[in-house]
Amino acid sequence: MGGPKKYSVEFFGVFDTVTQVIGYAESQSKFDYFSNKIEKRLQDLTKLYDIYNTYEGISNLKTINDNAGKQPVHVDKDIINMLKFSRDKYALTEGRVNIALGAVLSIWHDYREAGISDPKNAKLPPMDKLEDANKHTNINDVVIDETNDTVFLRDPEMSLDVGAIAKGYAVEIVAKEIEAEGFTSGVISVGGNVRVIGHPSDGVRKRWGIGLQDPKAEINGTQNLLDTVFVKDSSVVTSGDYQRYYIVDGKRYNHIIDPDTLMSADKFRAVSVVTADSGLADALSTCLFILDYEDGLKLVQSIPGVEACWVMKDDSIKATDGMKKIMKKLGGATGSEG
Repeated sequence: MGGPKKYSVEFFGVFDTVTQVIGYAESQSKFDYFSNKIEKRLQDLTKLYDIYNTYEGISNLKTINDNAGKQPVHVDKDIINMLKFSRDKYALTEGRVNIALGAVLSIWHDYREAGISDPKNAKLPPMDKLEDANKHTNINDVVIDETNDTVFLRDPEMSLDVGAIAKGYAVEIVAKEIEAEGFTSGVISVGGNVRVIGHPSDGVRKRWGIGLQDPKAEINGTQNLLDTVFVKDSSVVTSGDYQRYYIVDGKRYNHIIDPDTLMSADKFRAVSVVTADSGLADALSTCLFILDYEDGLKLVQSIPGVEACWVMKDDSIKATDGMKKIMKKLGGATGSEG
């Protein structure tokens, strides 16, 4: 039988997580060509957006942070464009997603790592320490010079942390580039940050089925799915309290920090967003995880083409009408619908 066949590959080392590429191609060699280009591009973007490591010959976000208050740093256009995108999302989310929050997030990171390494002595960061760091999180102190391709942090004590945006933004870049090269039916999943291209080329399905993880599964050690959403040319991104966390005095503290309270957000178990742009989906899933449900729903309804569902603390599910329509359990959707 002719026609494209389905292939898949997994690789590690991109954004510190597992990446899976699934897609249809006319041959294994053609699929390998696409997947190798995806992996290489994601590796390059991982280095550019890294705040922890230095790479020879590359000026990345760590380079910018290291030069805070000292001098502008000449960077690649992929950094300039990502920071501009992030600035726009700061405005859209009214500051809930702030790439200039690095001084606060680095404290939480250190305490979380220490708590994971030594659970018996896990501690919360002192609030006075967090409040002092929060004085150095003004996004207006991030100076982007597009003419000279430089970035300068005016405040010597500030730092960038693009964890809420970079992965989704990078996946969107790669998806558009590889689609332009002819990869028109596939799924790129970077640590569960999913971007689908076109629809399955199997002659049957018109949408890809993407599983949403049940937050309880992580606790129980099972692989249960909360639900399945059926999408085409879209992104599916989830923020949850089960992804990166540590436990202090029996309470779980996840990695998503509310900039208003400077504490770990704890209103939901998980929030999933479906929209065309993976960078937007990444930013919104973080924002909605922080906002109250009513405020988050208003935000979603104000942005065309965005759908979302919330897993509440009691494990019940709330979803926008459009999200319900593409969910298997909640809305009876199937992959055969256009």
